[in-house]
Amino acid sequence: MIGLGTLINTGAIAAGGFAGHFFGKVFKEEQQDAITKANGVAVLFIAISGAMEGMLSVDGGTITAGKSMLITICLALGTIIGELIGIERGFERFGEWLKIKTGNAKDAGFVDAFVTASLTVSIGAMAIVGAIEDGILGDYSILAVKSVLDFIIIIMMTASMGKGAGFSAIPVFIFEGSMTLLARLISPIMTELAIDYLSLVGSILIFSVGVNLVWGKKLRVANMLPAVVLAVIAAYLPV
Repeated sequence: MIGLGTLINTGAIAAGGFAGHFFGKVFKEEQQDAITKANGVAVLFIAISGAMEGMLSVDGGTITAGKSMLITICLALGTIIGELIGIERGFERFGEWLKIKTGNAKDAGFVDAFVTASLTVSIGAMAIVGAIEDGILGDYSILAVKSVLDFIIIIMMTASMGKGAGFSAIPVFIFEGSMTLLARLISPIMTELAIDYLSLVGSILIFSVGVNLVWGKKLRVANMLPAVVLAVIAAYLPV
């Protein structure tokens, strides 16, 4: 069944939100803060691992690093585009709308939890590649694996940040569902190099999410999202 992967991933995130909301009641405020920072450290190292995989290579027994210019240009131009468009504010407005419509108007941390969790589970090659394979081959295995990871992440985020994290299932459903429906159009564009570049820049954006979790909101990560699109475009530019 085409689209099953998106449904599984969405359901896993929603289930993680319910479980996290239950466990969150067990912890005191200072304990929730400690869990948030622990989540941030985990996200940082996951992101570092992905970024290093894309930047480092072994040549004759020597480890070399590359793609620094790619990262710098994509992040700089992507952030400029995102700031001009106001992507972060769009996320926040949607979060505010959800907060009211779901009866959580008094939850001060709802929007921050929603935006942070949405960025954490939406950015990355697994979401795009998994959705494309689901759309073309009906193979949802990548999204199934992602669902397990997202389930655990959202439990911890909901327990520490609030129920807004569980509503990140909505943007994931829209994003992955759209990728699945458009898979046959997108697939030729997503070459191996394009996926590598996307994964590299996406990992750095996830690192930025980790920074916000550990040290408080320092970066408007949503406004950096166009960098991922620029990374894919960069794969087609002459070297």
